[in-house]
Amino acid sequence: MSVTVDVAVVGAGPAGLAAAVAAAEAGARVAVVDAGNQPGGQFWRHAPETVRPEPDGHGHHGWSTYLDLRARFDAAQRAGRITYLPGLQVWMAEPGFTLHTTAAVAPAGAVPVAVTADRLVLCPGGYDRQLPVPGWDLPGVMAAGGIQAFIKANGALPGKRFIIAGTGPFLLPVAAGIAEAGGEVLAVLESSSPSAWLPHLRAASGVPGKALEGAEYAAVFARHRIPYRTRSIVTEVLGSGRAEGVRTARVDADGRARPGTGRVYADVDVVGFGWGFTPQLELPVSLGVDTRLDADGSLVGVVDERQQSSVPGVYLAGEVTGVGGAALAVLEGLAAGAAAARPDSGVPVKQPAAIVRHRRFAQAMHQAHPVPAAWQDWLTPDTTVCRCEEVTAGDITEAREELGARDVRSLKSFTRAGMGWCQGRVCGFAAACLGAGPGEAPDAGSLAASAKRPLAAPVGIGELAALD
Repeated sequence: MSVTVDVAVVGAGPAGLAAAVAAAEAGARVAVVDAGNQPGGQFWRHAPETVRPEPDGHGHHGWSTYLDLRARFDAAQRAGRITYLPGLQVWMAEPGFTLHTTAAVAPAGAVPVAVTADRLVLCPGGYDRQLPVPGWDLPGVMAAGGIQAFIKANGALPGKRFIIAGTGPFLLPVAAGIAEAGGEVLAVLESSSPSAWLPHLRAASGVPGKALEGAEYAAVFARHRIPYRTRSIVTEVLGSGRAEGVRTARVDADGRARPGTGRVYADVDVVGFGWGFTPQLELPVSLGVDTRLDADGSLVGVVDERQQSSVPGVYLAGEVTGVGGAALAVLEGLAAGAAAARPDSGVPVKQPAAIVRHRRFAQAMHQAHPVPAAWQDWLTPDTTVCRCEEVTAGDITEAREELGARDVRSLKSFTRAGMGWCQGRVCGFAAACLGAGPGEAPDAGSLAASAKRPLAAPVGIGELAALD
């Protein structure tokens, strides 16, 4: 099956929904390819609409924005201006542009479609960045975003007693969601300190809605008596066969554990880690899009005022241009969709002031909640880094020191780190840091090598054989 349109949008989260609506309303024929079975992405993930036809938006921020975009999206779909292709992942994008798709892992059963378009808007989103600690490979350890997605999709909890740890504002809605769903949050451990925001108050004041969100979460924390420990980390997940507790410590500004500050939390069902997010760059990198390092050390795509990348006809929006939250993703999606629909309008474009403000806030957030410089000190030689291939921190250190493997691609060759099912999506950042050395951050070239994959998603050999 094949579809030919003016604009193809990849992803139906905040950025993708906004881009599709803007392009369709500007007169373009649009196709939207999304791995989910209904629009919303991870941020607006909700129970299947076949089960709950009219979700109430409980636990979601910006739900009114979603309802507005969704109504416009559905109207454009009924009018034939949007072709919606759910349950499909793009495993390869060819210049020109042709998107090759395959059925997503869940939901299964969608029929692969080849989408040909004059222009692309890539809104693939991101996923939780993870840092290994001893015991993080035990059952019961989850990404913080995975816990939130579980609650939103199922209306249930993956456990009863939780520890949430890492850095950044995202820890707050995760913990609040757990408490509101009936779980007990024993503690939220934030490696940074509120004082880190002091140099960034001007940027924070430009987006006052974020302060209101913070006040809402503070009220939930007070109501449910959730302890919020700053300058604190999990140094080890404890348990035999599954997570049963954690060992924690207070840390200095660089993340070094302070002697005598250790503490144990027992009787824990689930440990959730969140160290920010990593943009999904497989498709942009495969098309040759220019990239750069963002303030949080992530590799992100470079765009101009119209959200166009260095590759003519390829537009980027949302986390792929830098992690900045759903409100920014919607703004970028609207700009990218409108620009992709009318690429030759000739009208000078000035980046909307709201995008500029949100980008400044995002940069401030990354600087106030960095990955601790000394996080590698938390590891032991036998700490698993790549869970798929069971590669340890000692294996990677040996490859770096004895074999000169200091980038992701070399480490993959010598240790198999990143060769498993996730293809480095979970361990890639940590492996790149370990390859760079203690206290060092990976460079853009190393991270780009991690994102560059011939296949952006698992695909059956029969589908490969069926290509022309």
